[in-house]
Amino acid sequence: MNPSSPLRLGILGSGKGSNCQSLLEPFWHQELSYKPVLVLSDVADAGILKIAEAFQIPAHFIHAGVFKTRLSQEAEEAYVSLLQEAKVDFIALAGFMRVLKGPLLRAFPGRILNIHPSLLPKFPGLAAWQQAYDANEMETGCTVHLVDEGVDTGKILGQARVPVLSSDTSVTLHTRIQEAEHELYPRVVNEFARGINRDGSDGRDKVLRIS
Repeated sequence: MNPSSPLRLGILGSGKGSNCQSLLEPFWHQELSYKPVLVLSDVADAGILKIAEAFQIPAHFIHAGVFKTRLSQEAEEAYVSLLQEAKVDFIALAGFMRVLKGPLLRAFPGRILNIHPSLLPKFPGLAAWQQAYDANEMETGCTVHLVDEGVDTGKILGQARVPVLSSDTSVTLHTRIQEAEHELYPRVVNEFARGINRDGSDGRDKVLRIS
């Protein structure tokens, strides 16, 4: 890895790809410390693959295997193989609905980021915005964190706060959290890559907070 060159970023996602788009768009308009080079999905017709195509980023579907919430051993090894072939330095999960296990975590230790729609450690897991809404929270938000073997338990790298308005439904709250995600994620990913490029550190002791 050349310290003066952008880090090569792989993006994994399962859905529409709005967070992927938030990572791709800045790269077209400004000099960044990361360069998106590959998009992978476990859903054959996922919108994220079409977004990657629009940005001329190589994109592939890889079948997840027989499990509903995680990749099979063979599938995860296939992900690792493609990411390594693309010389990916680190990974951003963008709505990837699978829990990662051994192969990816071993291949990219401390180099996999995820964004979650709550202020972790509150409300890990699925539908975090609904959890916050049902709990009558006055504020929630989103968190960028490193991925480990747990569910949304990795080191926090950045957070953005979103107030819960009296007029909110869970749908409107989710929409505003997503808007915050699209601002926060590229900033944290870029800062993470800059830290590695500058001094070899991974920025794990730095937390970016946006009110």
